[in-house]
Amino acid sequence: MAEPQQENVVFLDDKEIKVADLSDEQKYYHSQVVDLRNQKARLTFQLDQVNASLKVFEDAFVKSTQEKADEVLDTDDG
Repeated sequence: MAEPQQENVVFLDDKEIKVADLSDEQKYYHSQVVDLRNQKARLTFQLDQVNASLKVFEDAFVKSTQEKADEVLDTDDG
């Protein structure tokens, strides 16, 4: 026996509203909100990756400049 399909609902001010009961305009706004929330989550995820990668490259850059400075100091001492 098939399970009954669950209706999509939204919550506004602690009030449950069936999406099927929304006007076309409200459905459009609801779709926009859902899509924008998904975009925000994807961008946050991508930003976390960018920040982690940036840190790796910044650290590598600092390390390489320190190594070069050490080389210069070593040749000046000799």
